[in-house]
Amino acid sequence: MRIVIATDAWAPQVNGVVNTLMATRERLERLGHDVLVLSAANMRTFSCPTYPEIRLAYRPYRKVAQAIDAFAPDCIHIATEGPIGLATRSYCLRQGLRFTTSYHTRFPEYIRARFMLPLGLSYRWLRWFHEPASAVMVSTPAVMHDLAQRGFGKLVLWGRGVDTGHFKPLAREHAGIEGPLYLYVGRLAVEKNIDAFLAMGLPGTKWVIGDGPQRESLERRYPSVHFLGARAHDKLAPYYNCADVLVFPSLTDTFGLVMLEAMACGVPVAAYPVAGPIDVVEQGKTGVLDHDIERACFEALRLPREQVRQHALKYSWEAATQQFLRNLRPAAKTRPAAAFPPSILHLGEMSESSVA
Repeated sequence: MRIVIATDAWAPQVNGVVNTLMATRERLERLGHDVLVLSAANMRTFSCPTYPEIRLAYRPYRKVAQAIDAFAPDCIHIATEGPIGLATRSYCLRQGLRFTTSYHTRFPEYIRARFMLPLGLSYRWLRWFHEPASAVMVSTPAVMHDLAQRGFGKLVLWGRGVDTGHFKPLAREHAGIEGPLYLYVGRLAVEKNIDAFLAMGLPGTKWVIGDGPQRESLERRYPSVHFLGARAHDKLAPYYNCADVLVFPSLTDTFGLVMLEAMACGVPVAAYPVAGPIDVVEQGKTGVLDHDIERACFEALRLPREQVRQHALKYSWEAATQQFLRNLRPAAKTRPAAAFPPSILHLGEMSESSVA
């Protein structure tokens, strides 16, 4: 099939959404599908408020419309709710095309943490954005439950994977490092709740990999912590392998790919028992979830690394991509039946009020 993926999150951004979409595109192309990624590349852009490193497309509708017209897709998926996503949504509604969307990021919680905007207003806007979609893909059952409680419909699961051939146990380099070594990987921003990790009086060493608007203030407040800056996704495995525990203090993530990557390297996770971790971490086997995250860190140290690795082997991008394909809907309502596999046709004709 010819598949459009419209996204405001794409390289050179470094985050879980980008990694998910890149892995999905790669697997789709391996299966013989043609994929067009609509991103801000080759468009006029402006800095995302409070995230100057993220560039958003400025008035992208014309280029989006031209690209979709030229590509003539069988299916259209809108991955993000930014300018590219809005332009693609508008185009599809004007042309009478079906499309699917996905919910990757808890923007209402992020916006409240930064600007004190009430959650109800942000979620009302998100419901408006996703309501015309034929299916809304979410990463975990916990996120699906949360969104259903807030009035979202047509929810379907689209899980995540990990490249266990790349993220795997390696020789651990501990020379000159006072153990245990606790590691955080992710954006340095207020919504990630990093202070909960950095303020803990843990014995040993703390490493932080990532960048973001909070970096300078965090470095000033926590001079004993080693801030290593951002690292390319394909360079992370050796850092994971150095760690004794990956600490994931976020209360707002919908999944948290870094947890899977760490576990694939045999590194246990310490996190809060909230959406994201509760669907990724197997309590007492691959990590420890506790409202006292410092206690979770100490208990996670006891978990066997090989046991942690074995759980991560259950996740694959191949399985996640098959799930993505099953969730797609035919874009054109009059497209000939032979253009689609039976599974896509069946799903495209499902009641739009269904929730899987």
